[in-house]
Amino acid sequence: MSQTPAPGDRIHVDRSGRTYEGVLLPSSTDEHVVVKLEGGYNVGIDREEATLEVLAEDVYDVERAQAESDATSEIEFDEKLPTIALISTGGTIASTVDYRTGAVTAQFDAEDVLLAVPDLAGRANYRGRVVANILSENMEPPIWQDLAESVAEEIENGADGVVVMHGTDTMQYSASALAFMLETPVPIVFTGSQRSADRPSSDNVMNAVCAVEAAKSDCAEVLVCMHASESDTTCALHRGTRVRKNHTSRRDAFETVGAEPVGEVDYDDETVSFQGEYRERDAVDLAVEADLEEDVELLKFTPGMDPAFLDVAAGSAGLVLEGTGLGHVHTDLIQKVEELVDEGTTVVVTSQCLEGRVCDRVYDTGRDLLAAGVLEGEDMLPGTAKVKLMWALANAEDPEEAMRTSLAGEVQERSVPWESQR
Repeated sequence: MSQTPAPGDRIHVDRSGRTYEGVLLPSSTDEHVVVKLEGGYNVGIDREEATLEVLAEDVYDVERAQAESDATSEIEFDEKLPTIALISTGGTIASTVDYRTGAVTAQFDAEDVLLAVPDLAGRANYRGRVVANILSENMEPPIWQDLAESVAEEIENGADGVVVMHGTDTMQYSASALAFMLETPVPIVFTGSQRSADRPSSDNVMNAVCAVEAAKSDCAEVLVCMHASESDTTCALHRGTRVRKNHTSRRDAFETVGAEPVGEVDYDDETVSFQGEYRERDAVDLAVEADLEEDVELLKFTPGMDPAFLDVAAGSAGLVLEGTGLGHVHTDLIQKVEELVDEGTTVVVTSQCLEGRVCDRVYDTGRDLLAAGVLEGEDMLPGTAKVKLMWALANAEDPEEAMRTSLAGEVQERSVPWESQR
C-alpha cells in the first residue's frame, strides 16, 4: 500500500535503520509520528527521514476512542457515600507522554485522575484540587507547607479522608512532613505510580482505588498506599514515617522498615484490614503546625571522606549525619562535629543500615560523638530524621527532647528485622 497513512491505520515505520510496527495515533505536532506498538506502549518518532508504509487501514477507531476520552466524568453527589478529597502534586500517577521528547510529563490535575481512573466512580464523593504539578524530584519544603495547609482545609470543609497523588521518588519525605505537621482526625493517604498509564503494566488504577478505600477507613494517620507485591492483588499501607522506596522501578518498591505495614487493602474484594496499633478516626481534633526550619542538611559519611565536607553545614540550624553501623564516623570528623554543635547546629546521628538503631555508647567513637554533643537518632530513617529535625527546630519548645520522642511512629520501641516479618 502506498497511500498516506491516517490515524487508525496499522503502519510500518523505518527510520535510521530501526523499524516499528503498530497503529498510527494522532500527534500533537506535525514533526512526530505516534505509534501504539503491539505490546501496548506508545512511541513517538521524529518524522524527518522516516518512511511510513500502510499495512492495513482503519484497524483502530480513533474517532470513537477520542470521543470516549473527551467525555465528561459524571460523578453525582450521594449522601450515603463519604467525601474524599483528591489532592494532586504531579508525578507518574498523574502523567502522560510528551511525544515531542518521548518523556513522561506530569500534566494531569485531580479531575483528570478521576477521568483516567473510572473505577473510582461510585466509591465516594470527590473533591479535587491541585497543590503542585511537578515531578517529585522537584519537591521542596515550601510545597510541603502548602500541601499541609491544603489538606487541613479539605478536612475543615468536611472531607472524610484525603488522597494525595504524589510522585514516588520523594513520597516518603512528603509523607513524613505531613505526619509531623498535622494532627488529623481522618486518614491521609499518599499514593503514586511506578509506571505511567500508557504502559500495560501500569499500577496507577489499583493504587488509586486502594488509596481511596484506605481513605475511607478507620486509621487516621498519614499512610502510603502502594503495591504489596508484583501482582495486582493487594496494596500495603505503610506508616508515613517508616516507609522507604527500596527499588527504582518495581511496583512493590515501597516497604515498611523496622515493622510490618500498618495494614493492607485487598483489591479484589475491596476490604481494608489493619494489624497492630494505630490512631483511630476522630481520636484527635485537627491541628496544623506547618512551620519548617529549612536550613537543615543530611550528610552521609563514607570511608575516606574529607572532614571539610562538614563545612557545608557550618552555620546551619541542623545536620543529620548518616553514620555507619551503630552511628559512627571517622575519628578525624569528630572535632568538626563538636565545632558545629558549639556554634549552635543541632546534630543528629542516624545509621546507614536499614535495620537496627543507633547506639553510640558501645565503641569509643560513639562515646566521643556523644561527648561532642550529638543526638542519637534511634532507629529513625535518615530522611525522616531530616524532616523531623526541620519540623522540631521550627515548632518544638525543646527540639532536642522532640527528637528523642516518637511523635508520629517514626521511632520503634524495638528494632525487629523487617525482612523476617514478610
